Parts: sequence; structure tokens; C-alpha cells
Amino acid sequence: MSADPRTFEAGRPRISGPIRRLARPLGHWALPLSGTRWLPLYVILRHTGRRSGTAYATPVVGLSAKDGFLIPLPFGDETQWARNLFAAGGGVLRKAGREYEIGDLEVVDRDAVAVDLPAPMRLLSRLFGLRQYVRVRTSSV
Repeated sequence: MSADPRTFEAGRPRISGPIRRLARPLGHWALPLSGTRWLPLYVILRHTGRRSGTAYATPVVGLSAKDGFLIPLPFGDETQWARNLFAAGGGVLRKAGREYEIGDLEVVDRDAVAVDLPAPMRLLSRLFGLRQYVRVRTSSV
């Protein structure tokens, strides 16, 4: 596992099928509400495609942490938004109507951040096989 922007490696997820089946249809519905007070679990990640240069806005689960956020890494190495963030060295995250510049990215194991996760999220992480998170440090924009 590596957090080097040039060689992003997080390993293969154990169970990604159920998450993919939920994420695809809900993503379009969640996008307008993500990052607002109406859907507090979701944030909007603004990042740039590492090859295309295209600007993306991706709804993802974002959990507040001490000095930033923890974002589940449901698809391991295949998580495209994470690959883009690491390649760019950061991006912008929108939560509850506020925008944060994010950087200092790090892939962390679930056990290392368990104390920062709410109890329901710890349980869901185990049930869905989420083993890793991206920890991002923030500053207000």
C-alpha cells in the first residue's frame, strides 16, 4: 500500500459488488444534495482527471476527522476519484455548504482510524468489507 501520488496503490477490495450496485444509480440522485446540510453523510469531491484534465464533481461519503476528513475507499486501486486526487496532490471538498482545500493525502487502514469512526460506520465498514480510507487534511477556501 502506498500513498505516493505517482504510484497510488491501495490493494484490491474484498467486497465491492454491493457498493457498486448502490453507487451507480444513487450517484446521480445524490449529486445535487451532496455537500449540503440535506445529505450530511455525503460530500462533493472536486478533482481533475489525471489523463484527460477534465474537472469532476464526485459524491462520496466523507466523515469528519480531527484535522480533515476520512473517505472510504470502496474499490481499492480501482477508485478513480482517489487516483485523480493522489495524482494532483489534492482537490476541493464541499460539506454542509462549506468548501475545503484538501491535501496531505494518505491511505489508512480501517483499524488505524477506528477511533475516529462513528460506531455505525465501524459496523458498516466491516459488513461491506471496507478496509481502507483516504485521510485528507483540510483548510477552508
